[in-house]
Amino acid sequence: MAKRRADWHTYFMRIARVVATRSTCDRKHVGAVIVRDKTILSTGYNGSIRGLPHCDEVGHLMENGHCVRTVHAEANAIVQAARNGVRIEGAEIYVTASPCWNCFKLLANAGIRRIYYGEFYRDERILDFARQLGIELVDLGSALADDTDDPPLPGE
Repeated sequence: MAKRRADWHTYFMRIARVVATRSTCDRKHVGAVIVRDKTILSTGYNGSIRGLPHCDEVGHLMENGHCVRTVHAEANAIVQAARNGVRIEGAEIYVTASPCWNCFKLLANAGIRRIYYGEFYRDERILDFARQLGIELVDLGSALADDTDDPPLPGE
């Protein structure tokens, strides 16, 4: 019996989940995939500044209940695109968790037009500002909750 092909949302969110396995802050593993025309432009995960130790090596740097040692997945995906000369204006992003306020601002200024996320993460401000800016926020959490066909990841 032939296996059913994953739809595009499932495909890109699964990739974002795999990208999240590279995260080096165990407080929250987040992965991001920037896409245009069903083509991956860039990926990112939350981890320390390049060349500095990671949370899983030296511990967390906590401020107001948040670890600030890491650069967030969305910011790293934007930076990776910039380092490689990849234009992301008008693209979409798949993120395992909805963006925090600062990452939302970066995505908006980078010209991301649609944000797909797997779970809502904390900041309600993004809902109103996305509406004002015409950025579509799409919660895929419930749609992909029954996605049990994910291949096992290393260590599982």
